[in-house]
Amino acid sequence: MTATLSSDSPRGAAGTRSRRPTGPPLGVLAAISLGLALAALAAAVVAGRGYASPFAPTGQLLDYHRHGVALRLSATLQFGSAVPLGIFAATAYTRLLRLGARVPGPSIGFFGGVAASLMLMISASAGWVLSHPEVGGDPAVTRALSLFAFLTGGVGFVVGLGLLLAGLAVPTLILRLAPRWLAWTGLAVAVVCEVGFLAMAIPGLQVLLPVGRYAGLAWLVGIGFLLPTRRPTAREGRR
Repeated sequence: MTATLSSDSPRGAAGTRSRRPTGPPLGVLAAISLGLALAALAAAVVAGRGYASPFAPTGQLLDYHRHGVALRLSATLQFGSAVPLGIFAATAYTRLLRLGARVPGPSIGFFGGVAASLMLMISASAGWVLSHPEVGGDPAVTRALSLFAFLTGGVGFVVGLGLLLAGLAVPTLILRLAPRWLAWTGLAVAVVCEVGFLAMAIPGLQVLLPVGRYAGLAWLVGIGFLLPTRRPTAREGRR
């Protein structure tokens, strides 16, 4: 007669843990978000033969936003990149709790990820509205919507993304869930993202926004593929 493993036995508990759903693959979600963000950037650059700063002269802004079709495509791709980012934040939060992270980091990261996702959606919505000729042809409306899209999709998104990075990097570093150099890199990029809010007052710091955005998304791809789904047992650790 074969004995049935109960959930109270070590082997039964391990089998139960291994069968628990782990959610969508984090690395794939981050890669999709990064890919859509890069595609949105490419569409915007091709549309206006270069990026138009919201602080550019009014004539340059009006000329840039005449490329309605390409800019609507860019806004659509940007909106789409926010969705897997929000799913990533929720899945990573659950994953870290399962891995034993009893620190504020997962909650901070979840808040930051949701905030970044919402800010990106709002910015994309403003860009989509601005791409219509009857809206983008008005100088005052064009300036206002451009600044609003910059504030939400630039400063707001990057600050939220920095919180997500820090919320993942700190528990990863404490629990040694991934290589230490990767965790420290995430913390460094998170600092760049958080300092980026000063771009609202110091225009020279606006260069930190694209650095934090794309370096942060690239870091999420790396940690997404390397973050384990369960803590190794004592026997596995010795091996």
